[in-house]
Amino acid sequence: MRVGLSPQWWLRVLIVGCGLAGLLIGEHRLAYYTSQSNIITLGYFGGVLYWMIRRRTTAPAAPRLRGAVTLWIVITGLISHFMLQNGENPLPGLLIDDPSRQVLNWSRFLVHYAVPVLVLTDWLAFGPRRVSPWRDLPLWILYPLGYGATSVARAVAFPTVSDRYPYFFLDPTSQGYGWVAGQFVKLGVIFAILGAVLLAYDRLAARLTHTIPEPPTDATAPTQATAPAAATDPAGAPKAAPAESQPARS
Repeated sequence: MRVGLSPQWWLRVLIVGCGLAGLLIGEHRLAYYTSQSNIITLGYFGGVLYWMIRRRTTAPAAPRLRGAVTLWIVITGLISHFMLQNGENPLPGLLIDDPSRQVLNWSRFLVHYAVPVLVLTDWLAFGPRRVSPWRDLPLWILYPLGYGATSVARAVAFPTVSDRYPYFFLDPTSQGYGWVAGQFVKLGVIFAILGAVLLAYDRLAARLTHTIPEPPTDATAPTQATAPAAATDPAGAPKAAPAESQPARS
């Protein structure tokens, strides 16, 4: 199969296209986790497409990084939907009459919903499998937790910066730093569970798609025992077979 005709190719082209369009048609500042995770995803899958063309393969480049990128962008979608949008349906906002708001809503929909769903689909549908070991899980959650920690440190070091606290769960103004620390713990547990689910699915999919080859049949196996080779003396001449013993005559 040609790479350009494979479903992996077209799905990854769609990921890059949605991410690029979503970032370009809206206002997305680098201080936000959404912007950072989409840029990382765009860079990774852009590199994957180049790798696929260059190597003529459907296998992704840096497959061990693929699980981390999947988790990071899925976190974007889940936090946006459940914590920022309170689970509201985003589709009606795509059809409003105000053109400027409609473009903004489409931009948010692409980076918050379309890209995470497409990347998750790539993880669920395609291999390679069992590339990322379980010990990678703590490394996967370092980035989102590190983003939160650096965002709080940035707000303390630069109190007049715009978007001082990009997300409400990073803001200690009303409930203090203890509450923010509790949010970190809660999110860290959720991120670890999500990563474990991705790895568990990866193992399950590897088992379901693994086929054990049947043992080969030996069609040339002899059906009769072969006669033993004639013995030879040290000079190379064949030895005569021993004569059968004759009964003694009386």
